[in-house]
Amino acid sequence: MIKNPLVLTFDLGTQSLRAMLVDKTGKIVAINQVKYPTPYFSKEAGYAEQAPNYYFERLVEAVNGLKKNNENLLKDVIACTLTTIRDTVLCLDKNNLPLRDIIVWLDKREADRKELKPIPALKKMLLALVGVTDVIDMQQRQSVCNWLMINEKEIWEKTAKYVMLPTYLNYLLTGELKDSVANQIGHIPIDYKNGCWQPKNALTRFIFDVPTEKLCELVNPGDSLGKVKDELCDAFGIARGTELIATGSDKGCETLGLSVFSKNKAAVSFGTSATIQFTTDKYYEPTPFAPAYPAVVKGYYNGEIQIYRGYWMLTWFKEKFCHEEIELAKKEGTIPEVILNRTLKDVPIGCDGLILQPYWGAGIQNPNARGSMIGFTDIHDKYHMYRAIIEGINFDLYRGMLLMEKSAKQKIEEIYVGGGGSQSDEIVQMAADMFGLPVKRIQTHEACGIGSSLVAFVSKGIYSSVEEAVKYMIQDKDVFIPNKENHEKYLKYYHVYEKLYKRLDPLFVEIKEILKNE
Repeated sequence: MIKNPLVLTFDLGTQSLRAMLVDKTGKIVAINQVKYPTPYFSKEAGYAEQAPNYYFERLVEAVNGLKKNNENLLKDVIACTLTTIRDTVLCLDKNNLPLRDIIVWLDKREADRKELKPIPALKKMLLALVGVTDVIDMQQRQSVCNWLMINEKEIWEKTAKYVMLPTYLNYLLTGELKDSVANQIGHIPIDYKNGCWQPKNALTRFIFDVPTEKLCELVNPGDSLGKVKDELCDAFGIARGTELIATGSDKGCETLGLSVFSKNKAAVSFGTSATIQFTTDKYYEPTPFAPAYPAVVKGYYNGEIQIYRGYWMLTWFKEKFCHEEIELAKKEGTIPEVILNRTLKDVPIGCDGLILQPYWGAGIQNPNARGSMIGFTDIHDKYHMYRAIIEGINFDLYRGMLLMEKSAKQKIEEIYVGGGGSQSDEIVQMAADMFGLPVKRIQTHEACGIGSSLVAFVSKGIYSSVEEAVKYMIQDKDVFIPNKENHEKYLKYYHVYEKLYKRLDPLFVEIKEILKNE
């Protein structure tokens, strides 16, 4: 028996891939990060694609880097896990070989409404009655499978399997084309409540009507996806017969890795895509026709509100407006965000009346949305804009928490934060003040990898339950206590913010019609 068992976890993100060795106390004993020189390429404006084996090659590169100084540790690996970005898809032929490049979740292509199959009359009437016609229309147009069926008919006809990125990586690692139900988060016909593919007569199956035979075999989180191939075990330096344990998507693993497994906690991710998630043992819809996703623990669900372009907006702002700060950061040997975060204290709560709505991309709850910033006067400068972006993201996450508290019938008492933005004390304190709740950080910002490896430790019997694993693997490191006076100030501005979308939506619709006809 191995005295100090380790899990080899792969955390595949939008910008980089990490290979890490995690022990049963939640300590990352070794890690190697490989940044992508080219996260994606665009053949046309709005497209985001990547070469079929790019991510697997980076995975191997990450292990090789890890192996250099940790060969002895790799012998103690008892299992592997993999967690990746969501809604990133491939077309495979009958031999499970890619037929085209990967389409990454950032891709903005849309199917032509005129080319899509018409919605069945009865279903169209039912959807109109509950007021989700625009949402369904958006989902249909944004589904990559529908675009492929229309624009790449030959590719689609040859497609034997239409799979998510982790499914393909599982296949390359084990030779078996199967995946966790907690990884099937995207524009595919999945029944999230029951953890299976939708039947043909399901109300919303028509939105992304991929034939069931083109979809992969599903397993539950914690199940084995197969044994890692012998030649890969030898190359990685791990024992032959090591199993790849099913976990789930990056956001789901991050939520568990932040210890959010009880009803009084919420997980907030300040990442490229900003989210707030709850964990519950009962299925519910955070908003109408927005499903709760299967958690990385069997029998549990993660309700989620997502801001599609979350902390990506700070990168956009930095590149457009902050050349001076970029140069100063180089001189100081730091990153521009550190320079910008120093300015947050100089701008008052509410940014002197400047309020931002962070909808750089439309979502399920706001299919017509566009970004907006209101309240400009001659006293505002770029630092007001910087703080307004952060406040706008937080306002929408706060709105999401209130919606999900009502839907899930559970009261949140504390927030746990992850993602790149959570490394800033200033941003985390702003969140505590806005939510009016204690905001906590755990012992590492690699919460996603911790959550993924935790599932494997339970699966392999190192811990008897998820609750026990959470107790021993995750420790609170920092607690940010809300300032009551600041919270009251934020609430005044929030009452303005919450009215914005409803007031602006008719104008967004009008803009959409103008653009459509140009």
